[in-house]
Amino acid sequence: MTQSEATIAMPGRAAAPLHREPGNSWVFSVYALIGAGLLLIALYQFGFIAPRVLATLKAHDGVRSVAYLSIAWIVLGFVLAVVRTVLWIAYRPAPAATHESAPSLTVIIPAYNEGAMVLQSIESVARADYPRERLEILVIDDGSRDDTWRYILQAAERHPGLVTALRQKRNMGKREALALGFARARGSVLVTIDSDSVIERSALLAIAGPFRDVRVGAVGGKVMVYNRARGLIPRMLHVRFILSFDMQRAAESVYRNVYCCPGALTALRTDAVRRVLERWRNQRFLGKGCTFGEDRAMTNFLLDCGYDALYQRTAVVHTVVPHAYDKLCKMFLRWDRSYVREELRFARIVWKRPWPTRILASFDRFVTNASYPISYSGLLVMPLVLARDPGIAGSLLLAMGGVSLFNVLYYLRSERSLDFIYGVLYAYFYSFALFWIFPYALATVRSRGWLTR
Repeated sequence: MTQSEATIAMPGRAAAPLHREPGNSWVFSVYALIGAGLLLIALYQFGFIAPRVLATLKAHDGVRSVAYLSIAWIVLGFVLAVVRTVLWIAYRPAPAATHESAPSLTVIIPAYNEGAMVLQSIESVARADYPRERLEILVIDDGSRDDTWRYILQAAERHPGLVTALRQKRNMGKREALALGFARARGSVLVTIDSDSVIERSALLAIAGPFRDVRVGAVGGKVMVYNRARGLIPRMLHVRFILSFDMQRAAESVYRNVYCCPGALTALRTDAVRRVLERWRNQRFLGKGCTFGEDRAMTNFLLDCGYDALYQRTAVVHTVVPHAYDKLCKMFLRWDRSYVREELRFARIVWKRPWPTRILASFDRFVTNASYPISYSGLLVMPLVLARDPGIAGSLLLAMGGVSLFNVLYYLRSERSLDFIYGVLYAYFYSFALFWIFPYALATVRSRGWLTR
């Protein structure tokens, strides 16, 4: 995060809005009816498109198989959407910890060139509702070259005995900064928070609640966008984050297998982390040390040890996201490279999970990962289809809009506002402006650079 991006969180400025509770049910009902109608239009369009595509590709046997695979994947994708929806409806967050039952907690905040934003992050934790005698905050400056260390010291002076400032002599990477915090922590539960993020006051008690269950090793919080007012990209990402967390991770949590507990806000069982700490710290992939994707890597290590990973909707964090296209691409490149690496690892781990989890997780990952070769194969043959039948373009765009609007109904269940339209815009934005990122990430998966640093 650069200094200019952190200015939205300078001390004295307005904080991010708190999580809004759902509004009147009739509003959601109206949106649901609109979304259902557009989904029917989309399905009709797909039913109209498929025969035309197959007819266009009739003379190309090898290419026509791509169309058949795409139709088969659409059917499986619809089944997966139904399964996820049922699980999403069944999801319930765990009760928050009480002041009496709250475990000892260590919050770890790694920071690098974060400037004033790190102070906002620390203050949000210091102001959180949690018993002070059972809370410690470790802030690690990972060799910053700006004024980050000054803000960390300022926080430590404001909260003596609560905030401990640690500093690495040189920049060693987020994973090493976290490892230092993990080694120094005294709490029975560890909470990691990114230094460009602020938590809501109830977040710590909420995220500590699931650890009553000894099988739980990791708990991910709900990530929302802090700087959504800064432009179109943050607004689109806000809707995307709600869909990713409040729908997808909620569904995964029902079968106790959240694939990635995010660095922005995650709680970890200390004993479990120390079992895997050296392997996580020294992780290698294709002969190279792993420098990013530490959150999903830790989740995989804990799943591999037999622990469960859950999602806690009531533990809310607001994080700063890129507002410029180039920085957004760099963020997604990091995410997709770690996605490739950790998906390959999870393909081996899933067979160790309990039977219900094994079945649901295997189906989910098969359909999700199959989308990449099928969709990109479809992109390769699309010029041939459009050249022979240009009129099909309008039908494809309409079908895409209908499906995306149906998807954002999950967002409307969480936040009933007209911002849902940004979720529809994001579907087109991703399809036309970000489609290249995953293939490039796959081709450069061994890269170790953070890109933003």
